[in-house]
Amino acid sequence: MKRIFALFCCLVMALSLFGCSQDLDSYTPTGDGLTWEEGQTQPTQEEEEASDQELNLIYYPDRSMNPYVCTDYTNRALFSLLYQSLFVVDRGYNVEPMLCKNYKISQDMRTYTFYPEAAVFSDGSVLTSQDVVQSLLAAKESVYYSGRFTHVKSITVAEDGGVVVTLDTDYENFLILMDIPILKQGQTQLDYPIGTGPYTLELTGDTARLRRRNDWWCKAEMVITAPVIGLKKAESNTQIRDEFEFSDLDLVCADPGSDRYADYRCDYELWDCENNIFLYLCCNMNSEVFSNPEVRSALVYAVDRDTLVEEYYRGFARSSNLPASSLSPYYNPTLAARYAYDGGVKLKEAVSQIILPEDPIIFLVNKEDSLRVRVARKIAEVLRSAGLSVQMEEVGASTYQMYLNRGIYDLYLGQTKLSANMDLSPFFSSSGALNYGSIADIGMYTLCNEALANHGNFYTLHQTIMEDGRLCPILMRSYAVYATRGLLTGLTPARDSVFYYSIGKTLERAQIFD
Repeated sequence: MKRIFALFCCLVMALSLFGCSQDLDSYTPTGDGLTWEEGQTQPTQEEEEASDQELNLIYYPDRSMNPYVCTDYTNRALFSLLYQSLFVVDRGYNVEPMLCKNYKISQDMRTYTFYPEAAVFSDGSVLTSQDVVQSLLAAKESVYYSGRFTHVKSITVAEDGGVVVTLDTDYENFLILMDIPILKQGQTQLDYPIGTGPYTLELTGDTARLRRRNDWWCKAEMVITAPVIGLKKAESNTQIRDEFEFSDLDLVCADPGSDRYADYRCDYELWDCENNIFLYLCCNMNSEVFSNPEVRSALVYAVDRDTLVEEYYRGFARSSNLPASSLSPYYNPTLAARYAYDGGVKLKEAVSQIILPEDPIIFLVNKEDSLRVRVARKIAEVLRSAGLSVQMEEVGASTYQMYLNRGIYDLYLGQTKLSANMDLSPFFSSSGALNYGSIADIGMYTLCNEALANHGNFYTLHQTIMEDGRLCPILMRSYAVYATRGLLTGLTPARDSVFYYSIGKTLERAQIFD
């Protein structure tokens, strides 16, 4: 049916080229995954099971299926079917226990103890505390998860069988970082490790599939009920798009913020899935222009974030007037409203009050990300309209990094993946990975740690950052999740978990108090 509808769409579009000269760029999705509201009828679990659900997904066979190694979002979309973590985080940044049966937190919030569920891996072996320890240690050494372990001192097994994680600072919101897949010990380096999830990966020659486990330990209700899920081989974004539009591929995860994004024009349901990729401007504190606090602090009002989201990211991003996701509990809408776009008025006024250098300011951007280049050029127009002379430095990745390290810029457009707890210490710590242009500041770093200890302190941290201006947030990006209409209507994609599900546990009931 989808293939027929897709062909019909193509015919309509072809006729429109000869008939009414329709602007294809104005096409809007027909799916309702993004517009579902509370109160609408969703299919029940029994209705879905009765339908004998058939499902085909896609993956890159030449890319790892190890969650500590894989950075490809196409393969990672499958991980919530294969693996489970101690805790899960939904799209509203709420935390629930999964593989953690019970946990304890010391009074000073520097020691966390986790007691695993009696979960079973797909080979029939029971999850142990040693599996958890080895998994977390492997994640600590990985590129994808290492940033979450900045304050972790040790990970050990206690005499009572609990997994003990000790920290070097008070850490109220540490649990939100523990949505890390747990693997069987001895398999943390394999490309195809086994997990405790509802499906197991089967590879037979050139054929790959996911098979539903009859022995799955928790029997949670899920929108995915297919006994077998076929896996198609991915080759490119356009091939994936074509498989979805004209064949029987049922769900894809795409990145509208990527140069390789292929637009979809068939019938589908559509969801956004926040990926925590943070786009921002950062000043060089040694710049003749941006060392001026009035100019820096005025910069935050000069960026039209909403226009960037709609025109450049196709709506698959969220404006961020504060350096955090607007979906997170750490984002204060009232505070954010103070720093709304003002058409560049404050920046123009601030620039008029200083003596400008003879040389133009250097605005640095990585040219290997063409979308980011286009966004930087748009921002450069704003800077010029405020009275600044701007020299764009659009350079390759290695040169871009070298310029950052040496401070050969006044302003740069950066992009990084924030952790779920919105920790900003990599910017403001003297040893932080994002401390370029002398933006490290002991006061702000202290505020970062205070926000980790008590999330109520995020308000003060964000207010201080915005009033200072050395870091100017722009937006948080999202992935697009396309699915065959009516097949997965109850899908609730969450950060790093396209097939998010809950087993109904709560933090309150799982916590043990000494």
